[in-house]
Amino acid sequence: MSLREILTWPHPLLQAVCPPVEAVTPEVLALAEDMLDTMYAAPGRGLAARQIGELARLFVMDVTWKDGERSPVVCINPDILERGEELASMGEGCLSIPGVTAQVERPTSVRMVWTDLDGVVQEQWLTGFAALCAQHELDHLDGIVTLDRVDDAQRSTILDAYEAQV
Repeated sequence: MSLREILTWPHPLLQAVCPPVEAVTPEVLALAEDMLDTMYAAPGRGLAARQIGELARLFVMDVTWKDGERSPVVCINPDILERGEELASMGEGCLSIPGVTAQVERPTSVRMVWTDLDGVVQEQWLTGFAALCAQHELDHLDGIVTLDRVDDAQRSTILDAYEAQV
């Protein structure tokens, strides 16, 4: 399909909450394809519709492609049903805040439900990096960016580094 522009912080759409996708239409299929093309070209491992200016509750991710074959996942109207108790702090990058990482603590496993491109509801426990990536992308759909997940000192350091390169 086509590559889309990725919005960068502090674009106001990055703070918008995305409404649910009503149905899997040809337009939604085309959007998902554009998002995957854009994510791979960036190169990233996840991308939310909001990051390309589309207010739709949809994200794509592929946590394995940089280490092997592509295994894209398209999540329409995703929701976390349960979070594991174990937490991990990991350096998170974001295509909308390029060139910087933030140490964010998140559960290492989540039980998530979403609709796939065939309109079928999926439910799965995600673990490790897949769980962390899904939580990051779901944050985007809720108007939350990585900067909102860190303390003031880390936020200031990240913003200084980001603004120095822009």
